[in-house]
Amino acid sequence: MREEEKTGNAIRAVIFDMDGTLTDTEKYYNRAWTEALSHFGYKVEPYMPLELRSLGRPFVFDKFRGWFGDGFDYHTVREYRKVLVKDMIDREGLDLKPGAREILSFLKEKGIRSAIATANPLDRTMRLLDKVGLQDLFDTVICADMVTQGKPAPDIYSYAVSELGLQPSETFAVEDSPNGVTSAYRAGCNVIMVPDLTEPDDELSKMLYARVDTLADIKDLL
Repeated sequence: MREEEKTGNAIRAVIFDMDGTLTDTEKYYNRAWTEALSHFGYKVEPYMPLELRSLGRPFVFDKFRGWFGDGFDYHTVREYRKVLVKDMIDREGLDLKPGAREILSFLKEKGIRSAIATANPLDRTMRLLDKVGLQDLFDTVICADMVTQGKPAPDIYSYAVSELGLQPSETFAVEDSPNGVTSAYRAGCNVIMVPDLTEPDDELSKMLYARVDTLADIKDLL
């Protein structure tokens, strides 16, 4: 943690991303995007699925057009990807990231509110939270279909902060991906990164309040 970025305000809420942060699902998306794109005849480079993590509209459309041209049928490929992810979860299970239950229990004990800000639509978010038994642990759940622009725009975190009735400086935002970190940073939150598939580079590190190994390590920052 860099001394000059330590917040002087008490943290009153922690806002969590879901995929790759609370749930161990990014590994499935990474595989499924590769399989789905290959299924429709597109050549997939290893970096492509990583750049799609938490990427919201309209940025995801621009990303695919840049890679594969204006004729890319995003919705058809995405629907196929969704089927693949569901099959993977049904077959291999859905795990929480290390420390997830521990940090959520700690926050509740300390009277610190918790929220979700995810790139998933609300219906899928609630299904996944129900599947892992976390559905009743959050004060508010904010999803991509509730805002105009998804991550890395700040909209979703700004909305979450507003729903909590707080200032961004009174919150921690917990993320695993560059798009999510950028979104939370632009909203003015104190951003904690718990890396999943990639570590922060020098540019991303400048946006961080802290980088920790597991969600449980956040307790030491409160």
